[in-house]
Amino acid sequence: MTATIGAATMRALAKVRPGPGAELIERPVPSPGPGEVLLRMEAASICGTDHHLFTWDDWAAENLKPPRVLGHELAGTVIGTGSGVTRVHEGDLVGVESHLFDWTCAQCRRGDMHLCRNLRVIGVHVDGGFAEQFVIPEANAIESNGLDAAVVALQEPMGNAVHAAFASPIEGRIVLVTGCGPIGLCAVGIAKAAGAALVIATDTEAFRVELARTMGADLALDAADPATEERIGAATGGDGVDVVLEMSGAAPALDQALRLVTRGGSISLLGIFAEPPQVDLSDLVIMKGLRIHGIYGRRIYDTWERTQSLLRSGSLDVSPIITHRLNLADWETGFDLIASRNAGKVVLVP
Repeated sequence: MTATIGAATMRALAKVRPGPGAELIERPVPSPGPGEVLLRMEAASICGTDHHLFTWDDWAAENLKPPRVLGHELAGTVIGTGSGVTRVHEGDLVGVESHLFDWTCAQCRRGDMHLCRNLRVIGVHVDGGFAEQFVIPEANAIESNGLDAAVVALQEPMGNAVHAAFASPIEGRIVLVTGCGPIGLCAVGIAKAAGAALVIATDTEAFRVELARTMGADLALDAADPATEERIGAATGGDGVDVVLEMSGAAPALDQALRLVTRGGSISLLGIFAEPPQVDLSDLVIMKGLRIHGIYGRRIYDTWERTQSLLRSGSLDVSPIITHRLNLADWETGFDLIASRNAGKVVLVP
């Protein structure tokens, strides 16, 4: 084993006890075990999941057992390796696949590791990367291929959008993205880069609607405006949209999407709903012949390859989505920005 560990302790942002809040603490630097790599954090972006853990809702209380270091959208430089590590080397900048899979269940054996029956999430079930140094399995280290560290970290949520966007053919199609948080904004750019004929985006926040325009939306609209459905109908010649990428997890957005999608169209559902939505399955799904895709995480490793190809090709620039870069010590400001919804992706740096 090699390891350039340096200081015996480090700073880490952790959930130290049940209940709202988090703390920046000092803790020992971890050591990489067999098949693991030690990373020095270069960029770590704050996710909606992190905010759920911070506010301590029912999902957080069920899934996280304090104390736990938070953070799962990560980029780091390899500074140590455990025995058996052969693919990555000290000095490599890598991204992180945040899902830990067991390789043995039926889902893993058929290649659906993202649906592993015993799935665990970095920063939720095991310690994460809101820390100056952290350890991950080598299998979860993704080569950076020369990308900026903040973009390397952004690949984790962007991969969700890639997975959703390519569940159905989108080249030459009319695509509607509902919900323009960071993943929805990625979806807008992906649809444009993949050759969609028309990309429409909706959200209820003016800041996010404007960011959707920046990311290339041909039509970016306020979902709450009564005229929005009429405008989308006019833009599609009355036929409706071919593909919906539902990223909001908001019941009104789903209801609107089901009305706007054309007969025989498809919907990728990525947003998680706080309450089970009421859906008219007979008229809006069955009688319209819709195809509905449930999207979770990234297909490992196919989605990562697609994501990196889009970024390396130059056809997709995700830098406008990264609206704030803050020092790890300023994490509270970052969480406030996420709660305000007047931010794109907020990135913490050492």
